[in-house]
Amino acid sequence: MDFGKLPSVDAVDFSLPPEPPENAEVLDGIRRSLRVYVGATGYNMKAWVGRWYPAGTPERQFLAGYGRQFNTIEFNTTHYRIPDAATVARWRTAVPDDFRFCPKIPQTVSHARRLIGARADMEQFCDAILGLGDVLGCCFMQLPPHFGPERLTDLAYFLEVFAPKIPLAVEVRHPAFFSDTEAGQALFSLLHAHQTTAVITDVAGRRDVCHGRLTTRRTLIRFVGNALHPTDFSRTRAWAERLAYWAEKGLEETYFFGHEPDNLLAPELAAFAVQTFRQHLPNAQLRGPTPEIPPARQMTLFQ
Repeated sequence: MDFGKLPSVDAVDFSLPPEPPENAEVLDGIRRSLRVYVGATGYNMKAWVGRWYPAGTPERQFLAGYGRQFNTIEFNTTHYRIPDAATVARWRTAVPDDFRFCPKIPQTVSHARRLIGARADMEQFCDAILGLGDVLGCCFMQLPPHFGPERLTDLAYFLEVFAPKIPLAVEVRHPAFFSDTEAGQALFSLLHAHQTTAVITDVAGRRDVCHGRLTTRRTLIRFVGNALHPTDFSRTRAWAERLAYWAEKGLEETYFFGHEPDNLLAPELAAFAVQTFRQHLPNAQLRGPTPEIPPARQMTLFQ
């Protein structure tokens, strides 16, 4: 993901924002056993064969191999094409029951047809993706950078129609949602009213989109790493502490997707995240990748 990437992150303040007081209106104060899903953004990775997939794994078995290692995926395939029922059925049978797909809303809906002109495509997407059954996690819609506060009425119409049909999270990138308090409140209030999760994006060059606002008792965090730079680890620890705090207050479910350059180091980040989350969330339900062949040295992953 190129959004918010910087050539160097040495001078970036990666501190998480103070806890927004509005989160108290979303969380009910009842501690639960938090369901934690940690994943990457793709599974077609030949470079993982012999390290994260068994040696000799053919491409047709990559999704099954991924499902054994991770318990969720930011599923970008659906952003480019709406699948047919047979394809969805193959996805469903390839993964274990504790796995959750987070399919990305088609770009024809979020970008090309401006939400309100894409009803037919969205209906087709919902019909297809509901075929995942109990391994459907939270669908994810990324709105384009030019989608600003003046278009909240379009989003309101969209959510009125589709939020009751599928679990949904929405990411916005327009700076006005974060610099204009009124615009931000309108957005988060709209999402909360439709039980739609606000995506939190933790990336170096746009600290504003790491807003920390909860609009449901679920959160979806897109964590953009920097090739296992030391800050990737300190940032993950900070998220473990924040998730532990939210779990005490009533958070029920979180999705944590690690973006690393070309997806190559995503399993290392995920393994570290799962280890760290377990330390802070001992009662959480989670699992993460274990290498097929342990590294020759205990890498920076566990520093």
